[in-house]
Amino acid sequence: MFVVSPGRNRSAPFRLRSLLQLGLAVGLSISPVVISTSWAEDAERRSYEVPAGNLGAALTRFASQAGINLSVDPVLMSGRRSGGLSGDYSVDEGFAQLLQGSGLQIQPVGSDAYTLIPAPQRGDTLDMAPMTVIGANEGNAEGARYVGGQVAGRGSQGLLGSRHFMETPFSMTSYTSETVKNQNARTLGDLIAADPSVRATNPAGGRFEQFTIRGFSLFNSDVAFNGLYGIMPTYSIDMEMADRVDIIKGPSQLLNGISPRGAVGGGINLVSKRATDAPLTEFTGSYASDNQIGGAVDVGRRFGQDHQFGLRFNGVKQSGNTEWDHQSVEREMAVLGLDFRGERVRLAADMGHTERDTDAPQERVLVGAAAGVPDADKVHDNYAQAWSKARTEDTFAMLSGEFDLTDSVLVYGAAGARESDHDFLRHNVSILNDAGDFNVQPRDFTRDESVRTVTAGVRNGFNTGSVSHELNLAASYFYMDFTNGGARYATAPSNLYDPLATPAPTTPTRLDNEVYTENRFSGVALADTLGFLDNRLLLTLGARWQRVKVDDWTNGVKGATAYDEEKVSPSAGVLFKLSEQLSLYANYMEGLSQGKIAPSTSVNEDEIFPPFTSRQVEVGAKFDQGTFGVTASVFRIKQPAYETNATTKVFGPNGKRENKGIELSTFGEPIQGFRLLGGLMYIDSELTATVGGISDGNSAPATPEYSVNLGAEWDVPAVSGLTLTARGIHSSSQYLDQQNSQKIDGWERYDLGGRYTFQASDKNVTLRASIENVMDDRSWISAGASDDSAAGLTISTPRTYLLSATIGF
Repeated sequence: MFVVSPGRNRSAPFRLRSLLQLGLAVGLSISPVVISTSWAEDAERRSYEVPAGNLGAALTRFASQAGINLSVDPVLMSGRRSGGLSGDYSVDEGFAQLLQGSGLQIQPVGSDAYTLIPAPQRGDTLDMAPMTVIGANEGNAEGARYVGGQVAGRGSQGLLGSRHFMETPFSMTSYTSETVKNQNARTLGDLIAADPSVRATNPAGGRFEQFTIRGFSLFNSDVAFNGLYGIMPTYSIDMEMADRVDIIKGPSQLLNGISPRGAVGGGINLVSKRATDAPLTEFTGSYASDNQIGGAVDVGRRFGQDHQFGLRFNGVKQSGNTEWDHQSVEREMAVLGLDFRGERVRLAADMGHTERDTDAPQERVLVGAAAGVPDADKVHDNYAQAWSKARTEDTFAMLSGEFDLTDSVLVYGAAGARESDHDFLRHNVSILNDAGDFNVQPRDFTRDESVRTVTAGVRNGFNTGSVSHELNLAASYFYMDFTNGGARYATAPSNLYDPLATPAPTTPTRLDNEVYTENRFSGVALADTLGFLDNRLLLTLGARWQRVKVDDWTNGVKGATAYDEEKVSPSAGVLFKLSEQLSLYANYMEGLSQGKIAPSTSVNEDEIFPPFTSRQVEVGAKFDQGTFGVTASVFRIKQPAYETNATTKVFGPNGKRENKGIELSTFGEPIQGFRLLGGLMYIDSELTATVGGISDGNSAPATPEYSVNLGAEWDVPAVSGLTLTARGIHSSSQYLDQQNSQKIDGWERYDLGGRYTFQASDKNVTLRASIENVMDDRSWISAGASDDSAAGLTISTPRTYLLSATIGF
C-alpha cells in the first residue's frame, strides 16, 4: 500500500485543542464514551490540473495538490489508468473523475484521510494494508491532524515509513506545531510537559535538557531530525522549527537504528516544517517573566508549476532575564527548509543555525553521604554563581529524497551533518550537610562536536496470494567525533538556602585532560509487514544488524576502554483490527545501546563502558471513536543498571533493572468545543543481581511510580474565538539511590491559560496567555536519570507568566 501525505491542510481552520482529565480517562479505560460521528463531504472547490496516464501517478498528484492523505494497496493500481482532470472540483468530485471506470472508490478513514477500495459487489470488507510513503513530503502533517489539532493521526516510523496510529503495533504520540504554539513552548523541554510518559530530568534554566521515557534516559543527542540522529543541537532544541514531534515509547532501534547515547525507553523525532500551498507570513511576539522578550517569523511560499518548489523559513530571537535572580537567556535560531515535489520525485533540504547563551544556569543538586534531602521550600534564590555561563552554537544541514521506481516500489535516502561549539564555566552543587553547605569549584568545560550521518532504503508493496506484503530494507551510518577539555579553579564556600557570591575564577589550579572520542555506528535492517484477513491482521517481522565502534584518546594517548562490537537485534509486532474503532497489538523489541560514559563526578571520569542490550515486551489496545482516541498498554523493559558508588566514587555497572508499567493516553474532542490531551503512566521498577545482593528487590532510583498529566481546553460559547485552558501534572515520590535510603516527595504543577483568535484589518490574530506553576510550588521534580550517571535533584521552575501574539499577514 502507498500513502500520499498532504502538501497543505485543505480543511477550514480548525479549533486548536488541548489536554486530559484523569477521571474521564480512567472512565474511558473501563467504558469508552460512545459519540456518533460521520465523515462530512468537504465541498471546497479549487482548480486542479492532473494529466491522463497511470492511475497511481494521477492519484499521487491529485492528493498532493489537494493536501490530503491517501492510502492505497499498490496491487489495486496494477494496469489501471486515469483520464485525468482539469478544472474546479471538490475532493469527492475529483476522486470520482479520476476513478471513473476503474472499479474503485474512496473510503474516508479520518480527517482529510482516505483509502481506496474496490467498488462493492457484495458485503462490505475492511481493507487495511501496510503503508509506504509516496507523495508530498511525509513530514508535513497538517492534513493528517487528528480532530482537535493537537496530535497527528500518523507519524514517522523510520524504516516502516509513515503510518496511522491505529495501524502501528507500538505506542506513539505525534504532537503538532499548533500544540507547540498554544503551549508557548520554546524548547523541547516545554513541549514534553504534555506527555505523561516523558519527564524532564534537568532544570528548565539549566545548561542542557535531558529526559526520561518510560523511566529510561534520553538526551537531546538522541532526538532524530526527519529520521536522522545527531543533527539536532546537543543541549537545547528550539521548537519553532518543528512541524511535528513524534514520541515513540519503548526501544525503537529497528525503526531508526542505534541513537548516539543509546536511548532505550523510547525515541523522539522532530519533523521540519514545509511550505504549504497557501502562502504563509506570520510574526509572533512573546514575553516570559521576568523579562524575556522575543520575536519569531514564519514565512512559507510555493513556486512553479503545480507549486512544485517550496520554501519555509523560521527565525527567532529572544533574550532577557528569567524568574531566577541574576539569570538571563539569549537564544537565536534560523532554519530554512526547501523542497521539490514532482510526479515521482520528492526532494528536501534543511539547514539551520542556533545559538544559546545562558548566564547563571541552574545545576542539579547532588546530595552528599552526610546530608539529608534538602528542603526545596527553602530554595528561593539562584544557587548558581552569577559568573557561571553556558554558550552553545550549532550549525546543521540535511538532504533527503524519495523516488517512485514504480507505483509500488519506493527508494529513499538522506544525509546530514552538524558542527557544534560549546563553552561552559560552571560548578557542581554538592550538598555536604543538612545545613545546605556546598563548595563552589569553578570549572571550564569546552566541547567541540562534528557529526556526519547517512541512511538509504527501499520499500516494496506486493501480494503473495491473499497475503499482502510491505518489504523494507535500509542501511545507515553514523559518525561523530568530539573533543572535551577545560580547567579547574580554587574552591569557595556557599549555601543552597543562602547562596554566597564568590569571585569570578582567574588562575586555574588544574588543567583537565583533553579527551578526543570517535563514534561509528552502522547498521542494516530488514522488515516485512504481512497483511492477513483482508489486512485486518498485520504482522511485522524484522531485524537490524548493528555495529558499534568507539575509540578515544586522552592527551593523544589511545584509551584502553575502546571497543568494536556488533549484534543482530530482532523485533516483531502484531496488530489486529477488531473493528474500525478498536485495534489490539503486541510487540517484542530489542535494542543495542552504546556503553555508558563515567561522569565528571566520578573518579573514573570519561571511562567508556561496553554496549549493552535492552529488551521490551508490550501489549496494548487503541480505540479511535473518530473524534476522540484512547490508547492503553502494558510493557516490560529490561537493561543493565549503572551507578556511581557512594563510597568509592567509581562509576560502573551494578545489577539489572526491570521496568514494568501501564500507560494510558487520550486525545481529541469527546464533546464539541471541549478537548483533551494527556494520560497516566504507572511503573514498577525493580533492581536485581546487584553487587552482593545489597539492593536486590529495591526500586530503581529516579523512577516515580505514577506520572499523570491532566488538561483540557474549552471554547467559550458566548465569545467566539476565546478558548480557556488548564493542565495538571503530577509525579509520585522517587528514590535517590539504589539502596533506597533517601527519596524526594511527589509533586504537582498546575497551569492555567487562554487564547483569543480574531481578525483585525483582514489580519488573523491570536493572543495567548498562560501561567505555569500557578501555585508557585517549590519541589524537587526529579532525582536525576535513573539508568545512567545523571544523578542529582532538579528544582521546579517558579511561577512563570507567558504571553504571545501571532499575526498572520
